[in-house]
Amino acid sequence: MDTKNKERFKRLLLAKQQEVLTGKNGIALSSRQSDEPQGDVADQATVETEAKVQARLRQTESHLLRAIGEALARIEHGTFGVCQVCGNPVPKVRLEAVPWTRVCRECKERKSE
Repeated sequence: MDTKNKERFKRLLLAKQQEVLTGKNGIALSSRQSDEPQGDVADQATVETEAKVQARLRQTESHLLRAIGEALARIEHGTFGVCQVCGNPVPKVRLEAVPWTRVCRECKERKSE
């Protein structure tokens, strides 16, 4: 991959990283924490469900930030855009869609089967 494309993907990755870190992805973290149950049983169930969803979203963000960091490291090491399973180049179309990907579409599909 040429230097121009590496720099472009680096900018894309850094922008996505910043987006996740600043919360511009629409996830509003609730700060409502109380030891005392509030509302009726339905309200309590709603609050509990919301807390579980928020925890899952934070976990997903954490995984995404790790994947972005690894992709940035691959750019620095000169291995960005190379499938970590088969060693073939990852198509540019896939990198455009998911710049933090580690594998080509074919290897990803094989893994999902």
